[in-house]
Amino acid sequence: MSHADVRRDEMAGVTLMTVPGHAPVTLVALDVETAALVRLAAVLAGGSEAEVRSELSGVNGVVDPVWVEEVILQTYLFAGFPRALNAARDWRRISGRRAPTPAEDREGAVLDFSARGEATCATVYGEFYDRLRVNIRGLHPALDRWMITEGYGKVLGRPLLDLARRELCVVAACAIARQDRQLHSHLHGALNAGAAAGVVTAALQVVAPLVRDDDMRRYLGLWARVQGK
Repeated sequence: MSHADVRRDEMAGVTLMTVPGHAPVTLVALDVETAALVRLAAVLAGGSEAEVRSELSGVNGVVDPVWVEEVILQTYLFAGFPRALNAARDWRRISGRRAPTPAEDREGAVLDFSARGEATCATVYGEFYDRLRVNIRGLHPALDRWMITEGYGKVLGRPLLDLARRELCVVAACAIARQDRQLHSHLHGALNAGAAAGVVTAALQVVAPLVRDDDMRRYLGLWARVQGK
């Protein structure tokens, strides 16, 4: 594939397709910090304002604050700007952290979000990437451009949170929003980005108390299909 390098991590049993310029991360176990981040992603995407505030208070001092801010930023892709803005406002108050300056964020210096978006999207979708692009252009060429530049270039391609953890958080957001088609894609994406199968299973278990039982049964069926079971 021209968009991303492909390598095999024999110790973890994970195939990694890595975005150029990003250090690959292999997750072989769901650590406490990542589990809290996954739960936060779900609550940000589907919880009440009170639940969001409670979850942000719970991760404060437990999860890397940069990771928290990156998941808040990517929430706008899956739950809209209102949720992302409200969460960012609450996080500033709860954490006491100031926002980075434009110079500190450094993303304004990225000149070609399309190239980074193509590489990131190709990593997530793997062998299905070319088909995805054809299908999305068939819906509307603007959606294809926005998916690459905005979704995968400007947001999910940001280097401050590794793609494996981002994809686990996308899985959580899709699950709580009951978006089965996108969940199916990002279950594949989590594997492609470097999360071992057991980690993805554990992430789904983190989300389980937040969704209906019938939804979780359906999600586990999707996950079984992704694994070829």
